[in-house]
Amino acid sequence: MFVNFENTKYPIKIWLENINKIEDSCLEQAQHLANLPFIHKWVALMPDTHTGRGMPIGGVIATKGVIVPNAVGVDIGCGMNFIDTDIDVADVKEVMTGNGTGVQAIVGSFMRNIPVNTARHKEPQECKTIDNAMKELDKYHSELELMPLLADGYFQVGTLGGGNHFVELQEDDKGKLCIMIHSGSRHLGKAICDYFTKEAARLNEMYYSSVPAEYKLPFLPVDSKEGKQYINWMKLAMDYAFENRARMMEVAKSSVEEVVNKYLDRSVTFGQEINCHHNYAALENHFGQNVWVHRKGANRARVGDLAVIPGAMGSYSYVVEGLGNPDSFTSSSHGAGRAYSRSGAMNAFTTEEVMRDLKEQGVILGKAKKNDVAEECRFAYKNIDEVMEQQSDLVRPIRRMKTIGVLKG
Repeated sequence: MFVNFENTKYPIKIWLENINKIEDSCLEQAQHLANLPFIHKWVALMPDTHTGRGMPIGGVIATKGVIVPNAVGVDIGCGMNFIDTDIDVADVKEVMTGNGTGVQAIVGSFMRNIPVNTARHKEPQECKTIDNAMKELDKYHSELELMPLLADGYFQVGTLGGGNHFVELQEDDKGKLCIMIHSGSRHLGKAICDYFTKEAARLNEMYYSSVPAEYKLPFLPVDSKEGKQYINWMKLAMDYAFENRARMMEVAKSSVEEVVNKYLDRSVTFGQEINCHHNYAALENHFGQNVWVHRKGANRARVGDLAVIPGAMGSYSYVVEGLGNPDSFTSSSHGAGRAYSRSGAMNAFTTEEVMRDLKEQGVILGKAKKNDVAEECRFAYKNIDEVMEQQSDLVRPIRRMKTIGVLKG
């Protein structure tokens, strides 16, 4: 639905039947966006939208001549990686190994081989993204504060992080085993966002920007030195996030192969891999104009684009095909979206309730400390099937999967 507010320059397009399903703080942020002087057409809110930093998560804007770091977010390049297999889940659940069932053994291997939260590799890892950056230091050297992040990146590539990031084993509707990963650019993306947000705020104050500071949406002209540098660093973080997920996927595939080869005495055939961002900005043409589309918690969904929309651990997730709806700037939701804040979920649900729910569903949880597990329980998120119904004009589901095992930070 289109909503025209009396106090905004531009309308807001919302993929929900009822505006009352949006929290007040999220709607206030959307109205701030709709007052930005450089907005193209309207602000788009996906059905998973909820309050973020400066801009709603599940929000999409197209801007003319400027880029807004907080409209990309702190985890630049965050996104999904998915691959399916020809293995029957029933076989993996039933086979016994030295470390429990096949599912338990695979999740245990994830825990041993993929660092989570603030953990990192003890030795530098191979990383083509950082190798390339080291060969092109002239693109980055003007931001001296950020330069140490390049060498640091060798130790963080192939690591999961915390929060809502995960590595999941899933069962699709045909009973086949799938792997899904949600992660981003680790500390690199946050440091880039924080640095250039401060730079944008400094410049906006210097040149008397008409965008109020309380919006937390300082911007950079794309033809300015600072704007060009943000784009350089943003693309670096996107490439790093892509490689980070790919490296973890290789580890996850090896974990599956090890168990299947040894205990099922067969090989594994993997299908097509999908690796897509849902936090980024890109120069695109919409309604006859070249604009910077900011997707903060939103997939690109052009005609034929494949993307992954996760629910929450213990619920369903979807592989989808884009329908190319121009009204959303060819975008879709990136997940179910939070129904409770992290602290709200911790107050509403106990660890015992969440662990009992996972056990009843047969989900194997790989998590060292379980006292904060309620933050990411399925009850803390919106109903993924309702979200999918609200965006039937944006994407077409082509595969549905359900969690059977998960590694969490």
